[in-house]
Amino acid sequence: MSIGMMAEYSLTYFPWTTMQSSPLSGSTKRSAFLDVYRGTAVLLMIIFHFCWDLRNFGFVDFSIYDPFWVYFRSVILTLFLSAVGWSTYLVLTEKAKPSFWKRDLKLFICAAGLSLATYLAVPNQWIYFGILHFIFIASLITRPVAKWPIVSAAIGAVIIVTYHATDWLHFPNAFSTITQYIAIPQRTLDIVFPFPWIGVVLIGPLLGYLQLHKLPTPNNLVISLLCFMGRYALPIYLLHQLVLFALVGSVKMVLNLAP
Repeated sequence: MSIGMMAEYSLTYFPWTTMQSSPLSGSTKRSAFLDVYRGTAVLLMIIFHFCWDLRNFGFVDFSIYDPFWVYFRSVILTLFLSAVGWSTYLVLTEKAKPSFWKRDLKLFICAAGLSLATYLAVPNQWIYFGILHFIFIASLITRPVAKWPIVSAAIGAVIIVTYHATDWLHFPNAFSTITQYIAIPQRTLDIVFPFPWIGVVLIGPLLGYLQLHKLPTPNNLVISLLCFMGRYALPIYLLHQLVLFALVGSVKMVLNLAP
Protein backbone atom coordinates (compact mmCIF):
# COMPACT_ATOMS: atom_id res chain seq x y z
CA MET A 1 0.00 0.00 0.00
CA SER A 2 1.42 3.36 -0.99
CA ILE A 3 0.82 6.94 0.00
CA GLY A 4 -0.85 8.07 -3.17
CA MET A 5 -3.94 7.49 -1.52
CA MET A 6 -2.99 20.93 5.94
CA ALA A 7 -0.39 21.31 8.01
CA GLU A 8 0.84 24.18 10.20
CA TYR A 9 4.43 24.44 11.38
CA SER A 10 5.67 26.25 14.45
CA LEU A 11 9.34 26.62 15.30
CA THR A 12 10.24 25.39 18.75
CA TYR A 13 13.21 26.97 20.45
CA PHE A 14 15.44 24.81 22.61
CA PRO A 15 18.34 26.02 24.77
CA TRP A 16 20.74 23.83 22.80
CA THR A 17 19.67 24.94 19.33
CA THR A 18 20.42 27.91 17.16
CA MET A 19 18.44 29.30 14.28
CA GLN A 20 19.57 29.34 10.68
CA SER A 21 17.97 31.23 7.83
CA SER A 22 16.80 29.40 4.71
CA PRO A 23 17.68 31.55 1.72
CA LEU A 24 17.95 30.21 -1.80
CA SER A 25 21.64 30.86 -2.05
CA GLY A 26 24.83 29.03 -2.85
CA SER A 27 25.48 26.52 -5.57
CA THR A 28 22.72 24.13 -4.55
CA LYS A 29 19.96 26.78 -4.65
CA ARG A 30 18.01 24.90 -1.99
CA SER A 31 15.86 26.11 0.87
CA ALA A 32 16.38 24.42 4.22
CA PHE A 33 12.79 25.20 5.22
CA LEU A 34 11.36 23.67 2.05
CA ASP A 35 13.54 20.59 2.52
CA VAL A 36 12.29 20.25 6.10
CA TYR A 37 8.71 20.71 4.87
CA ARG A 38 9.16 17.96 2.28
CA GLY A 39 11.15 15.82 4.73
CA THR A 40 8.24 15.93 7.17
CA ALA A 41 6.06 14.43 4.47
CA VAL A 42 8.65 11.71 3.88
CA LEU A 43 8.78 10.88 7.59
CA LEU A 44 4.99 10.66 7.84
CA MET A 45 4.95 8.48 4.73
CA ILE A 46 7.46 6.08 6.32
CA ILE A 47 5.32 5.91 9.47
CA PHE A 48 2.22 5.23 7.37
CA HIS A 49 3.87 2.42 5.44
CA PHE A 50 5.47 0.92 8.53
CA CYS A 51 2.04 0.72 10.18
CA TRP A 52 0.62 -0.79 6.99
CA ASP A 53 3.36 -3.43 6.97
CA LEU A 54 2.66 -4.25 10.63
CA ARG A 55 -0.99 -4.70 9.71
CA ASN A 56 -0.15 -6.75 6.62
CA PHE A 57 1.89 -9.23 8.67
CA GLY A 58 -0.67 -9.45 11.47
CA PHE A 59 1.11 -7.52 14.20
CA VAL A 60 -1.70 -4.96 14.50
CA ASP A 61 -5.28 -4.77 13.28
CA PHE A 62 -6.88 -1.63 11.89
CA SER A 63 -8.71 -0.44 8.79
CA ILE A 64 -6.92 1.96 6.47
CA TYR A 65 -10.36 3.43 5.78
CA ASP A 66 -10.74 4.62 9.38
CA PRO A 67 -11.02 8.42 9.49
CA PHE A 68 -7.66 8.74 11.27
CA TRP A 69 -5.75 6.98 8.50
CA VAL A 70 -7.71 8.71 5.74
CA TYR A 71 -6.82 12.12 7.20
CA PHE A 72 -3.26 11.00 7.94
CA ARG A 73 -2.81 10.10 4.29
CA SER A 74 -4.41 13.37 3.21
CA VAL A 75 -1.92 15.35 5.27
CA ILE A 76 0.98 13.50 3.65
CA LEU A 77 -0.37 14.10 0.15
CA THR A 78 -1.03 17.75 0.93
CA LEU A 79 2.55 18.29 2.07
CA PHE A 80 4.06 16.47 -0.91
CA LEU A 81 1.87 18.06 -3.57
CA SER A 82 1.96 21.62 -2.25
CA ALA A 83 5.76 21.29 -2.25
CA VAL A 84 5.59 20.40 -5.96
CA GLY A 85 3.86 23.68 -6.83
CA TRP A 86 6.05 25.58 -4.37
CA SER A 87 9.33 24.35 -5.85
CA THR A 88 8.03 24.92 -9.40
CA TYR A 89 7.43 28.58 -8.58
CA LEU A 90 10.91 28.94 -7.13
CA VAL A 91 12.58 27.48 -10.21
CA LEU A 92 10.54 29.72 -12.52
CA THR A 93 11.32 32.89 -10.57
CA GLU A 94 14.88 32.28 -9.38
CA LYS A 95 16.41 31.16 -12.66
CA ALA A 96 16.78 33.28 -15.79
CA LYS A 97 16.35 30.23 -18.02
CA PRO A 98 14.50 27.60 -16.01
CA SER A 99 14.88 24.06 -17.28
CA PHE A 100 12.77 21.13 -16.17
CA TRP A 101 13.69 18.43 -18.65
CA LYS A 102 16.12 16.61 -16.34
CA ARG A 103 13.58 16.60 -13.53
CA ASP A 104 10.78 15.52 -15.86
CA LEU A 105 12.89 12.74 -17.36
CA LYS A 106 13.86 11.48 -13.91
CA LEU A 107 10.23 11.47 -12.78
CA PHE A 108 9.06 9.74 -15.95
CA ILE A 109 11.70 7.01 -15.67
CA CYS A 110 10.98 6.43 -11.97
CA ALA A 111 7.21 6.31 -12.53
CA ALA A 112 7.58 3.93 -15.49
CA GLY A 113 10.05 1.79 -13.55
CA LEU A 114 7.68 1.60 -10.60
CA SER A 115 4.85 0.52 -12.88
CA LEU A 116 7.02 -2.16 -14.48
CA ALA A 117 8.35 -3.44 -11.16
CA THR A 118 4.90 -3.70 -9.58
CA TYR A 119 3.46 -5.27 -12.75
CA LEU A 120 6.08 -8.03 -12.55
CA ALA A 121 5.75 -8.46 -8.77
CA VAL A 122 1.99 -8.07 -8.27
CA PRO A 123 0.28 -8.09 -11.70
CA ASN A 124 -3.19 -7.98 -10.14
CA GLN A 125 -2.47 -4.74 -8.24
CA TRP A 126 0.28 -3.02 -10.21
CA ILE A 127 0.65 0.76 -9.98
CA TYR A 128 -0.42 2.50 -13.16
CA PHE A 129 -1.19 6.00 -11.82
CA GLY A 130 0.37 6.47 -8.41
CA ILE A 131 1.86 9.49 -6.71
CA LEU A 132 4.87 9.70 -9.07
CA HIS A 133 2.69 9.53 -12.16
CA PHE A 134 0.42 12.19 -10.75
CA ILE A 135 3.31 14.51 -9.82
CA PHE A 136 4.66 14.19 -13.36
CA ILE A 137 1.34 15.16 -14.95
CA ALA A 138 0.50 17.79 -12.32
CA SER A 139 3.87 19.46 -12.81
CA LEU A 140 3.21 19.89 -16.52
CA ILE A 141 -0.27 21.28 -15.82
CA THR A 142 0.87 23.68 -13.09
CA ARG A 143 3.96 25.08 -14.80
CA PRO A 144 2.20 27.49 -17.20
CA VAL A 145 0.33 29.28 -14.35
CA ALA A 146 2.88 28.96 -11.53
CA LYS A 147 4.41 32.34 -12.41
CA TRP A 148 1.15 33.93 -11.33
CA PRO A 149 0.81 32.42 -7.84
CA ILE A 150 -2.34 34.29 -6.82
CA VAL A 151 -4.16 33.20 -9.97
CA SER A 152 -2.83 29.67 -9.54
CA ALA A 153 -3.91 29.52 -5.90
CA ALA A 154 -7.34 30.90 -6.75
CA ILE A 155 -7.85 28.17 -9.36
CA GLY A 156 -6.62 25.56 -6.88
CA ALA A 157 -8.93 26.85 -4.14
CA VAL A 158 -11.92 26.76 -6.50
CA ILE A 159 -11.13 23.15 -7.40
CA ILE A 160 -10.81 22.08 -3.75
CA VAL A 161 -13.95 23.93 -2.61
CA THR A 162 -15.94 22.64 -5.58
CA TYR A 163 -14.82 19.08 -4.88
CA HIS A 164 -15.79 19.18 -1.20
CA ALA A 165 -18.94 21.31 -1.54
CA THR A 166 -20.46 19.60 -4.57
CA ASP A 167 -20.23 16.34 -6.48
CA TRP A 168 -19.27 18.02 -9.76
CA LEU A 169 -15.68 16.78 -9.71
CA HIS A 170 -16.21 13.33 -8.22
CA PHE A 171 -16.90 11.33 -11.40
CA PRO A 172 -17.87 8.15 -9.51
CA ASN A 173 -18.19 6.03 -12.66
CA ALA A 174 -15.00 7.19 -14.35
CA PHE A 175 -12.77 4.46 -12.95
CA SER A 176 -15.12 1.60 -13.77
CA THR A 177 -15.63 3.03 -17.26
CA ILE A 178 -11.89 3.26 -17.90
CA THR A 179 -11.31 -0.32 -16.76
CA GLN A 180 -13.88 -1.52 -19.29
CA TYR A 181 -11.79 -0.21 -22.17
CA ILE A 182 -8.26 -0.53 -20.79
CA ALA A 183 -6.90 -3.76 -19.36
CA ILE A 184 -5.91 -2.50 -15.92
CA PRO A 185 -6.77 -4.11 -12.58
CA GLN A 186 -9.60 -2.73 -10.45
CA ARG A 187 -7.33 -2.90 -7.40
CA THR A 188 -3.98 -1.16 -7.27
CA LEU A 189 -1.31 -0.60 -4.64
CA ASP A 190 -1.36 3.14 -5.21
CA ILE A 191 -3.62 5.57 -7.04
CA VAL A 192 -4.05 9.34 -6.92
CA PHE A 193 -7.15 10.80 -8.55
CA PRO A 194 -6.78 14.21 -10.23
CA PHE A 195 -9.37 15.89 -8.04
CA PRO A 196 -9.01 17.50 -5.59
CA TRP A 197 -5.23 16.99 -5.56
CA ILE A 198 -4.41 19.10 -8.60
CA GLY A 199 -5.87 21.97 -6.59
CA VAL A 200 -3.31 21.40 -3.84
CA VAL A 201 -0.47 21.54 -6.38
CA LEU A 202 -1.86 24.80 -7.79
CA ILE A 203 -1.89 26.37 -4.33
CA GLY A 204 1.79 25.52 -3.86
CA PRO A 205 3.16 28.52 -5.85
CA LEU A 206 1.51 30.86 -3.35
CA LEU A 207 3.75 29.47 -0.60
CA GLY A 208 6.75 30.48 -2.69
CA TYR A 209 5.26 33.90 -3.41
CA LEU A 210 4.85 34.43 0.36
CA GLN A 211 8.55 33.51 0.69
CA LEU A 212 7.92 30.84 3.30
CA HIS A 213 11.06 29.09 2.04
CA LYS A 214 13.09 31.88 3.65
CA LEU A 215 11.79 31.19 7.13
CA PRO A 216 14.53 30.25 9.61
CA THR A 217 14.87 26.67 10.80
CA PRO A 218 16.30 25.39 14.10
CA ASN A 219 19.79 23.98 13.78
CA ASN A 220 19.62 20.59 15.47
CA LEU A 221 19.84 16.89 14.66
CA VAL A 222 16.11 16.39 14.05
CA ILE A 223 15.92 19.28 11.60
CA SER A 224 19.09 18.11 9.85
CA LEU A 225 17.56 14.64 9.45
CA LEU A 226 14.31 16.05 8.05
CA CYS A 227 16.31 18.27 5.72
CA PHE A 228 18.23 15.24 4.45
CA MET A 229 15.01 13.30 3.90
CA GLY A 230 13.49 16.21 2.01
CA ARG A 231 16.54 16.62 -0.20
CA TYR A 232 16.54 12.92 -1.14
CA ALA A 233 12.77 12.38 -1.09
CA LEU A 234 12.61 10.52 -4.42
CA PRO A 235 15.18 7.77 -3.70
CA ILE A 236 13.82 7.39 -0.18
CA TYR A 237 10.32 7.00 -1.61
CA LEU A 238 11.48 4.35 -4.05
CA LEU A 239 13.48 2.32 -1.51
CA HIS A 240 11.92 2.74 1.93
CA GLN A 241 9.06 0.29 1.50
CA LEU A 242 11.41 -2.42 0.26
CA VAL A 243 13.42 -2.04 3.46
CA LEU A 244 10.40 -1.81 5.76
CA PHE A 245 8.55 -4.72 4.14
CA ALA A 246 11.64 -6.93 4.29
CA LEU A 247 12.34 -5.94 7.89
CA VAL A 248 8.82 -6.58 9.19
CA GLY A 249 8.54 -9.76 7.12
CA SER A 250 11.84 -11.06 8.50
CA VAL A 251 10.72 -10.43 12.07
CA LYS A 252 7.48 -12.27 11.35
CA MET A 253 9.40 -15.19 9.86
CA VAL A 254 11.72 -15.42 12.88
CA LEU A 255 8.79 -15.34 15.29
CA ASN A 256 7.03 -18.10 13.34
CA LEU A 257 10.15 -20.27 13.48
CA ALA A 258 10.65 -19.71 17.20
CA PRO A 259 9.56 -22.66 19.38
